[in-house]
Amino acid sequence: MTVLVESFQKRFGPEMAGPFFAFIAVMIFFGVASPQFLSQATFGSVAFQLPELGLLTLAMLLPILTGGLNLAITFTANIAGLTVAWVLQANGGVDAGPLAFALGCVLALAAGAASGVVMGFVIAYTRAHPILVSLSMMIFLRGLGEFLTRGGDVSGFPDFLRPLGHGSLLGIPVPLIIFIVCVLVWHLLLTRMKLGFNTYMIGSNIEAARYSGVNTRKVVVLVYTLSGAMCAVAGIIMLARFNSVRVGHGESYLLITVLACFLGGVNPFGGFGRVIPVFVALVVLQLLSSGLNLMGANQHLATAVWGLLLVGVMFLRWVASHYKFLNNRKG
Repeated sequence: MTVLVESFQKRFGPEMAGPFFAFIAVMIFFGVASPQFLSQATFGSVAFQLPELGLLTLAMLLPILTGGLNLAITFTANIAGLTVAWVLQANGGVDAGPLAFALGCVLALAAGAASGVVMGFVIAYTRAHPILVSLSMMIFLRGLGEFLTRGGDVSGFPDFLRPLGHGSLLGIPVPLIIFIVCVLVWHLLLTRMKLGFNTYMIGSNIEAARYSGVNTRKVVVLVYTLSGAMCAVAGIIMLARFNSVRVGHGESYLLITVLACFLGGVNPFGGFGRVIPVFVALVVLQLLSSGLNLMGANQHLATAVWGLLLVGVMFLRWVASHYKFLNNRKG
């Protein structure tokens, strides 16, 4: 088994081993436990449920790679969704046209990016801890959203938005296509662009990156700006999926995005991690949730199992690092 794991790590990278073997374990366990698990209905359900959580996870990924965190992702997404909703309501509600929706999307992206810019500037120029800064932004956005909506939701959107949340193209759900495109963009950003390289450098050692000539403040601001923009994309998809927007939509996704990043091999202290293993980890989490639902468990149990999975991942990482340390000493 050890030889198999080491061979897999050499071929696909060490961060891919955990998500891959977790995927195999989930498929085997639920495939045996429930005959309905390995069916088109299950995978279709996963395909429609994955994008909104996946987009928020991408928004969380970049700050974690810098050694930070963005606790405001869900409320940024909701504010962006509310921005689209208000533009549509101001232009006729259910009778609003595509141009109004396009304007709403542009303003939503601007709102999401603005949230990221503020966090990035505060973190970069005051050196305040990202947890405190993003927590403050989360509280601000939540309070602002509840004040503007009076704690309710906004609904009543044009019918042409339905395919964006529930439609398919060549048998593939439209939200999943959008998510896969965003995954590819993030993959190219981190592997082919200077910003991605600098992101890893800052996560590994921000002082060393600064002495190497990297404009660390600019990179941190850009990272949180992109994180906020990705939150806006998630907010637009959530609006189309639920046909309504309120401040608390997707609030439970916050910690799950962190779990997906860690399960995908991302270093919680920054500097190490890739997009594709995180994508596989997201699929594992959704399959796990669907499998538990087929076995009659409710969503609360699925959340508890996700928490246990995070503890298990941390333990296995400790075992792997301890095993590697002992092997190096013997060598």
